Formats: sequence, C-alpha cells, structure tokens
Amino acid sequence: MQRRATRRPGTAQAAGPRDQGHAPQRPPARLPSVLNAHSIAGQVLILQVGVVLLLVVAAVVALVLQARSSSLQMARDRSLVGAETFAHAPGTAAAMKSTDPSALLQPRAEEARKLARVNYVIAFSPAGIRWTHPDPHLIGRRVVGSFADALAGKVHQATYNTPGVGRAVDTMVPVTDANGKVVGLVSVGISVQRVDRMVMKQLPLLFGSAAAGLVLVAGGSALVSRRLRRQTHGLEPAEMTRMYEHHDAVLHSVREGVLVLDGKGRLELANDEASRLLELPPDATGRRITELGLSPSAAALLASDRTVSDEVILAGERLLAVNVRPTVPHGGPGGSVATLRDTTELRELAGRARIARERLQLLYDAGVRIGTTLDVVRTAEELTEIAVPRFADFATVALLEAVRRGEEPDGTSLTMHRTAVRGVHDGHPLYRVDEVITWLPEMPQAQGLRRGHAVLERDLLATRSWQAQDPQRARRMLDVGIRSLVTVPLQARGIALGVADFWRADQDPFTEEDLAVAEELAARAAVAIDNARRYTREHTMAATLQRSLLPRALPEQSALDVAYRYLPAQATVSGDWFDVIPLPGTRVALVVGDVVGHGLHAAATMGRLRTVVHNFCALDLPPDELLSHLDELVAQIDETEAAGQEGAGITGATCLFAVYDPVSGRCCIARAGHPGPALVSPDGTVTFPDVPVSPPLGLCAGLPVETAELHLAEGSRLALYSDGLVENRDRDLDTGLRLLAGALAEPDRTPEQDCQAALDALLPDRPSDDIALLVARTRLTDPDRVADWDVPSEPAAIAPLRAACARRLESWGLDEISYTTELILSELVTNAIRYGGEPIRLRLLLDRDSLICEVADGSSTSPHMRRAATTDEGGRGLFLVAQFARRWGVRYTARGKVIWCEQALEAAEGGLEAMGDAALDQWDESAF
Repeated sequence: MQRRATRRPGTAQAAGPRDQGHAPQRPPARLPSVLNAHSIAGQVLILQVGVVLLLVVAAVVALVLQARSSSLQMARDRSLVGAETFAHAPGTAAAMKSTDPSALLQPRAEEARKLARVNYVIAFSPAGIRWTHPDPHLIGRRVVGSFADALAGKVHQATYNTPGVGRAVDTMVPVTDANGKVVGLVSVGISVQRVDRMVMKQLPLLFGSAAAGLVLVAGGSALVSRRLRRQTHGLEPAEMTRMYEHHDAVLHSVREGVLVLDGKGRLELANDEASRLLELPPDATGRRITELGLSPSAAALLASDRTVSDEVILAGERLLAVNVRPTVPHGGPGGSVATLRDTTELRELAGRARIARERLQLLYDAGVRIGTTLDVVRTAEELTEIAVPRFADFATVALLEAVRRGEEPDGTSLTMHRTAVRGVHDGHPLYRVDEVITWLPEMPQAQGLRRGHAVLERDLLATRSWQAQDPQRARRMLDVGIRSLVTVPLQARGIALGVADFWRADQDPFTEEDLAVAEELAARAAVAIDNARRYTREHTMAATLQRSLLPRALPEQSALDVAYRYLPAQATVSGDWFDVIPLPGTRVALVVGDVVGHGLHAAATMGRLRTVVHNFCALDLPPDELLSHLDELVAQIDETEAAGQEGAGITGATCLFAVYDPVSGRCCIARAGHPGPALVSPDGTVTFPDVPVSPPLGLCAGLPVETAELHLAEGSRLALYSDGLVENRDRDLDTGLRLLAGALAEPDRTPEQDCQAALDALLPDRPSDDIALLVARTRLTDPDRVADWDVPSEPAAIAPLRAACARRLESWGLDEISYTTELILSELVTNAIRYGGEPIRLRLLLDRDSLICEVADGSSTSPHMRRAATTDEGGRGLFLVAQFARRWGVRYTARGKVIWCEQALEAAEGGLEAMGDAALDQWDESAF
C-alpha cells in the first residue's frame, strides 16, 4: 500500500486571540532558547553536538590509524626503493660475480644504508650466504628465513622480527645478469619502531586539529539550530504534526498521481491516484520502480533523472501523460517527482499516429526496394514483396504483353498476363503467374483502368461485380477468407501498363485511407516498370541488331567441321563476333573478334568490322595484311568519332584471324590483342600454340603484324574464343585457360560436344560479357582429288596440258564439263604464258560440288576483265571464263599470283550452243 503520513491524535488549537483584543506574539529568538530541549531547534542542537563529538573521536582514531598505515606504507616504499636502487646500481651485478663480493659490496652497502636512513642493507648469494651486513661478524653466515620468491626473480616484501632490529619491513630484490640469471639478492629493512616514532610526532597535530574541528562544528551547529528555529517559526512538534496531516490529506485527495523516487530509483511516496493508475502492489514503498511490474519503457521513464513533459506511456489499458522533474535543482534531496494524468482518450490518436508512421515507413521501403533491377518481371515481384504482409495478405500484378516485351503499350487493352503473385500462404485460388486474363468491363480492374484511380471493394461478400470474371474462382477465394480488395492501375506518363491488386483476408478490411497508400505504391512501381520496359526495349533492339550482324548459319565448306556458341551478356550487348568464311581453293578463314565497350555503338562497330573482314577476304589477303588493313580502318573510325564528338574515347577492338588449307594441312594465324587459340590433337592433348600477339586494332600505329603457321593433323580441333569465356571478375585468365584445357581434353569428340563441354566448365551464372566460341575439326583433302602440273612457258605446252586434264577429268567422272574446263584452262594458261612469269603451275581441285582450277605464275600483274572492241583480236578470254565459271578471282602470294576459277560439277546448260551465244554477244549487229 502506498506510503501515507500517519495522522496523530494530538490536536493543537488554531491560532487565535488568547486575550480579547490581543494577538499572541513570539519573543525574538535568543541563544538560551536554542538550548531549550523541548524545542525542535534545541533537540537538533543536542543531537548534532553529540554526533559531531562522536565523529571527532572517530576521525582522530581514523587519522591515527591512517598516519600509522601511511608511515608503514612509506617504510615499505623506502625499503623497496632502497633495495631496487642498490640491486640495479651500476657494478652491483659485476661485484656479486667477482671473486670477493664482500670487499666490493660492504662499503657500498653501508654508505647506502646511512644515506637512505634504513636499518640494514644486506647482499647475499643465491645460496643464502651474506656478503654485506651492518654487523661485520655476520658476513659469511647464512641468512635466516625464506627467499625462494626473490630467488625465482620476484620482489619479496614482508614484515617480521629481525635479530638486533626488532619488527621491521624487509624487501628482497633479485640481481640478474645480462642473461637473466639471478646472481645475488639484496635485502633492505627499516624497523617499525621508526614508523611509530613518526606517528607519535603527528599526534599533537591530529589532536589539535580535532579540537579545532569540534569547536567549529559546535558553533556551526548552534547557528544551524538557530536558523532552523527561525525557519520553523518556533513551531512545536504538535503544530508541525498538524501541518503534515493537512498536507497529507491534500496529497491523497487530488485526482493526479504523484510519485516520489529517491536517487536510486526506489519509491518513497505514491498517492492514491498513482497507485490506482499504475496498479501498484501494497508493498510498493521502498522498492525499486523497476520491480513493481510496470512495462520496461514506463519503468525506465519514471526512474530517469531527465526532465519529461507530457510524455505518453501505456500502462495496462490506460494511456498516461507523465511529467518528471528532478528534485535536486529545487533544493531537495537526490531523486525525482513524477505526476501522472489519465489520457486514455488519446489512445485513438496515438493509434492513428502509429498507423501513419507505419505507412510512411512502408512507402519509404517501397522507394528503396522497388526498381532495384531493370527487369520488368522482377520489378513486379518487388511490388508484391513489399506489400505482403505489411499492407495486404495477397498481392498480384498483371501487365500488358507489350510491356513484358518492352514495347510501347496502347493503354486500351484489357488482356493482361499475370506477372507476379505473393501471399501469406500458397493455398490460394488467385490466377497463377503467366496466366492470361481478359478483364470484363464491369470488373473493378477494368473500372480502375478507365478512371485512372484505385477502386475499393471493402466487403467482397456484399458485392457481385468482381465475381463476374470467374464465379467459381471467386467462391474459392471467399472460402479461403479473402474479404477485401483494392485494385490500382499501373500508369506511367498517362499510359496504363497493367493492374496491381491487393487483397486482405486476416487483416482488417481496406478503408478509404488505404487508397492513397495503394496508389502511391502503384505509382512508384509503375515508374520502375516503365523504366525497365524502356530498358528491355533498348536491350532488345541492341540484341536484335547484334544478332542480325552475326552469322545466322555457317556456310557450307569441306575443309572443317565447325560448331559455335554465342552467348550475349545478360545486362547489355557487347561487340564480340565470329565468322567462318570460305576462301578459294577449298580454304576456310576463321575469325573471332571483340569490340571494346557495350551497347549499340559496340554492336554497330562489330557489324562494320565483320563486313570489312568479308570484303578483305574477297581480296584473298593473308592474315597479317588483313589485320594491318583492319587496324588502319579502326584507327580511322576512332579519329572520325573523336573529331565529331569532343572527348570521345578510343573504340579499339581485338581480332584473331586464321586461314586453314585442307590440301596442305597448314593453318596460318595472326592476332591483334586477342587471346590465342587452343589446339586439341587427335589424341586429346590440349596445347596453346605460341601465336605472336600484336596490339589491339586501332592501337598498332602501323606496326607489322606477325603470323604463326601450324601444321594440323586430320582430326585436330582448333578452338577460338573471346575473353568473356575464360576471364571474368571472379576468375583470372590463367585459371580460365586451365579450365578450358580440362574441358577440351577428350579425344574423338565432335565440335558440338567440345562447345557444350567448354560452356559447362566455364560459363558463369550471370555473364558480364559476351561469349563467342568457335570449334573447328580439320579435314584433309584426299590426294586423289588433287591434280597439278608444272607448265613450261611456251604456247606449245597447252595442247598436252589439255589432254592431261581431260584424262584426269575422265577419271573423276566429269566428262560433261570436260570441254568447258579445257577451254577455261586454255585461256588461263595462255594469259600466264603471255603476261605472267615463271614458274607457272596448274592445279585442279575436286570439291564436293565444284571443280576448282588454279593457275599460278611468278608475276604480280593482275589481269582485268574488259569488253573487247569489235576490231580487237584478243581481250575476250577472261570474259569467257567469267561466263562459264561459277566465280573467278586472283590472289597474291609471296612469289606471284594465282588466278582461279570455280565450276559447278553439272554440265553447263546448252553446252557449246551457250558458249557460242556468249561469244557472239561480244559484237552487236551494227558491226556487220
């Protein structure tokens, strides 16, 4: 029960006139009245004097003991300092290790004893034999007592009886050499008798101080008692009791709780109202406020020493406004006074404030967590994750199909794809992800799209419009407890992107106040979805451009079995590219490159480079010359773009170009800043050939490009790749190459199997760069399908050569094109004899569907096809070759050139008649 002042039965009459017409007057306070034992001031004075007397006696005793203790401590300190000083003095350790320590140490010890005013300074050996002593007769004798601690390297200090000295403070200090070995010990002692003499010298001062203090305190007590009498106005105990009872009645009758706590948080006083409001136990007085069953926040607030004004706390079912004031600033003892007012009517207001705070926190979290990725689906999922369960029990998002594809929506369609679903549990009948929904016009979702605002269905049991879409599904939703709906259109830039639905089952139904929160959530999500949609569109455009610039299918050729993999980065497009280009003479060019940078610019640059490589391959340039020309082109592109845009960076690119000849099995490779190839021999051994590397394209600055020539056995596999395959943020290049070698180290595998094995071993979860991989398995042309002849440089050699070619064509079963081939050979060989230089060589290659004729000579003069005039005797040979061959061309070698043409294996349509028509086309009728 709360502490209350005890009401005493004694009643003092109220102040009034004792004699008619005269009011009582109190005499002025004098010192004799202060000594009156019946007054409060007198009682206080007597009590204070007695207490002071006891304190003085106790203080004197304490001072004496303290002085003795201080003197004893001083003796210990002097003994320790003397021992430490002598033990560590220069030469002490050396003297102890000398042949006659006593002769060296005894004079020093006596001198130190006299200067330090101690009783003795003794140095002795680790065996306990004294080297020094104030009494020379004791030198050489064994010391008395234990010195094991000092011998172990510790300082030992004790107080005990010493022969010839009496009770003394003794300190033993070990003396060690440079190796830490104890070579001797020093013991310094000072007698307690000296300490007592010092204490006795201090006693007069102590007693004099105590007497002076007693006089001062007694006088002060008298003055205090006199002041107390003035402050109590001379009231006697009965009068003060009556005043206390009056104040106690007032304290317990007010309708405001009052708590008084001391400086340690203990309850000293609680009136009736405070006990009722806080439901305090009967024995609350004297206990700590934290032990009275209050909430931790309420107990901490009441026990705090800070100033609090009208802070609201929850106590049971009540809301209390608390004011706390410390008592120290007002002259009271340490502690605090708290007043409590019942403000339960503020609970509703506090609840609204809490709800508002939670909504603000929800919107803040939505701004942080929605739109973390530029992915439309993931952004929709983030909206449902932030809404469940803090705002709704179930949340769904449906988007227009155009939005999912990244296209611009028209905003009028009611057909949508469910993109995200989230609920407090999975057992719900809501439309699943990827289901297509066409909203009926009367559905709340369709109404929200028309109005452009959220639509509230507070009680789904009381409405029927929302059930029109799918009555059976609606009944199942009601069965699982879904009772309330808010549907919000997702709009950005005034265009509808989709619909977000929020459903409640276990929580309270939605209210009008929830519409603003739902619309704010939807608005933030819509902006993020629209940004993701735009990014998707741009990424799709870039990816489409990139795919259109890459090979859609590998060309047919007989030199290599080729497989490839191209994986664009998930975040953006890049400039990685590859190509397989058939060359004349059944040769094949393999190309892998990488343009620095990402985005549309890199993809467009890649397309330009790929086109240029195709054009250079049409000229049949060797790899080193092709890369040199490509380097000049890239440098020109960089200069042009840098001039057109201030501060534009260098584009730069890397490239590896290889040409494989199946007739000889040679492969010529050159690279500019690109990773070298991996070569897998037929037995499965993986090596990385040493191909000289040149700077990246655009940075060569005219430096020559070096090449490497490899001789590949049939069945060898050559793997070309971009750096995105073997290198990423989590893996360095050496590790990537080691993994690639392990993935390819299998014999008798197809290029397709190699590609898949390499990706399985090296492909990261989220590639940050494009990956291009090209694996080619070599073939060798059957020697029976190759025929070559050395041609003398004279016209007479043409006829035998035609006959030999005819026989070879007959052996190949190509009689149908024999005449056409002889005609082409005659023209080409004749040109080589007339205009070329030695040596001249003819070679026929039988490919799968074509016959290739090559005439090589030692001249670099390039033939040109022209239209001969009617009066010209020559100039029609190459024209006829172009008419009857599928294609023809010239390529240059280190020692001359090669003129080649390619014929289809089927006979030319019309035979000689077609040839004659082609020849007659050279003249018009006006010439005759």
